[in-house]
Order: sequence, then structure tokens, then C-alpha cells
Amino acid sequence: MFDIGVSTYIIILPLIFVAGLIDSIAGGGGLISLPAYLVAGLPAHSALANNKMSSCFGTLFSTIRYFRHNMIDVKVAVTSAAFALISSYLGAFIVQNLDPFFLNYLLVALLPVITIWVYLNKNVGEHDTSFELSTTKKIVYSAIAGIVIGFYDGFFGPGTGSFLILVFTVILRYDFAKANGNTKIVNLASNIAALTAFIVGGKVIFSIGIPAAIAGIAGNMLGSRYVVKKKNKLIRPIFLIVFIMLFVRIVINIL
Repeated sequence: MFDIGVSTYIIILPLIFVAGLIDSIAGGGGLISLPAYLVAGLPAHSALANNKMSSCFGTLFSTIRYFRHNMIDVKVAVTSAAFALISSYLGAFIVQNLDPFFLNYLLVALLPVITIWVYLNKNVGEHDTSFELSTTKKIVYSAIAGIVIGFYDGFFGPGTGSFLILVFTVILRYDFAKANGNTKIVNLASNIAALTAFIVGGKVIFSIGIPAAIAGIAGNMLGSRYVVKKKNKLIRPIFLIVFIMLFVRIVINIL
């Protein structure tokens, strides 16, 4: 049985708050939250379960805020979420028989290129020109995005939200703010599915999960509040930072 002390909360709660803050702005909060649980000493399966719990509730509240401020294209986001759920399950099934470590090398090559490209192309995500695409094209593209990124989430996982934002801005032509809002629907759907499985399996430690969920909600509410006010001006730099963080994590995994 895991021994819960004051130090557990001192380590976890501030980091979950920061993770929720970052995740609500540009995705990638899991790069902070999951290591926080592990550093606090939670067993791996409980760390994953509690991470999903804090992420799920935090994302729910930021999603509600973005929806209220008309920053979500519901039809596109729900389509992507539906296909992401299916392909995420498939990815999770396949990874049980394959080693996903090769993706570390692929990402080490791709992440610097993506980060530099986004940095140099200042217009990416600056304006919402999704209206130039027909509804049919947006539905098809969002379905493909859900399949590809959903599979990645189930098979490997790190940075899923940030990759979704990238797809919604570059391919579907939303600005960063609306791309972020759409991404939250997809994240919320996958988080709910995973959390349900963990709760049924008895992996969530609620004495940690509940206060961590509150910390995650606080971080998400603060982050989403600033996104509503600042929109693209805030998201772009945080988005680039998240990709740099992801690159560092992948390099550490390889070493």
C-alpha cells in the first residue's frame, strides 16, 4: 500500500496546478503532471490513473469556458474525438505487442523541424481561415486527424494535445485559440474513457486524485481565462515551449 504523507501533496499539487495551466493554453501538461506523480512515489499504474483524473476534470472546466466563448467548432471537434477514441484503443492494443521506442528517434528528428518551422512562420495560427474550407473537407480532415493522433495517443502519447493543435492550425486553418478549443474536446473524450477504465480497475487513489483534480481545475481555469483574453498572443510562445519540453523529454528517454 502506498504511504501518503504531507510531502506527497507538497510535491504533487503545485505541479498539477502548473500542468493544468500549461495544458489549457497549449497542451502538453502531461509532460509535467505524470512525472510529478512518479517523483512523489506513486506506483506507475496509480500515477497514470491519477494523472488521468486530474487531467480529465481540469480539461472539462477549460472546455466549458472555451465553449461559452465560442472558441470550439463543435461539429469538427466531436468528429475528431469520435475517431480518436477508436484509434486510441487500437493503438493501446497494438502497443502491447510492439515496442514503441522507435518513435523516440522519429520525434527527435521531427520536433526541432516543427518547432523551427512554427517559429519562423509567424502567420501560422494567427488568423482563423477555416471558413475557406467546405464543411465536408473539415469533417474529413478532422476525422483523419482523430485517427492519426488518436492512434499516437494510445500507442505512445507524449504531447498529443500539442500535436492536435498543430494539425488544427496547419491543416484545418483555425487560429491557435480555436484550435486549442477543438483539441480540448478530443482530449476530454479520451481522458474520460481512460479514467473510467482506471476507476473500474481500482487504480485511482482518491485521497490524492481529488485534491489533485482540484489543483488541475484551478490551473486550467486560470490558463483558459488568459487564453480567452489574450488568445493567439499567449498560445504561440507556450506552444513552442511545450515542443521544446517534449524534445528534451524524448532525448532523456533515449539516453
